[in-house]
Amino acid sequence: MSSMDHLKMYIRDIEDFPEKGILFRDITPLLLSPEAFNEALANLEDRLVNSHCEVVAAIESRGFIFAAPLASRLNMPLVPIRKPGKLPFDKFSVDYQLEYGSGTLEIHKDAISNGQKVFLLDDILATGGTLGAAASLIKLSGGQLVGAGVVIELAELNGRSVIGVNELYSLIKY
Repeated sequence: MSSMDHLKMYIRDIEDFPEKGILFRDITPLLLSPEAFNEALANLEDRLVNSHCEVVAAIESRGFIFAAPLASRLNMPLVPIRKPGKLPFDKFSVDYQLEYGSGTLEIHKDAISNGQKVFLLDDILATGGTLGAAASLIKLSGGQLVGAGVVIELAELNGRSVIGVNELYSLIKY
């Protein structure tokens, strides 16, 4: 049992969401507990510090919940990776496959400087499509992906193999 497995009691399972046959892992109870949320943030913060990153990148929208306070605590820039139509400036765009469909992510072209060390955050790793697309955007922007972190990893879906990052940290594994 990992030291973070006790946080599973703050994850709610919702069957058939967003589609029939999908078991959704809901982080809302974790966010409703200041103690659990702060514990999750503290553990992710340790990973960011140990990665020697210079920039925190996060995937819309739940990744923002964890990345914004961490970037602020560490006095680092926060780079939003968003869905189409949300970023107003010149951007890179990548299409990817989801467990139950497809999607597109975008990043501002000037968000990451060439060679900057980036740590990527999101709430969940399933098939790896979303994190893999975000990793591609970071590389396309000239950034060096030095690590990634998620609150939940659905290990049986083997998304870890898709991302292309050596250091991937998950607080909770199912």
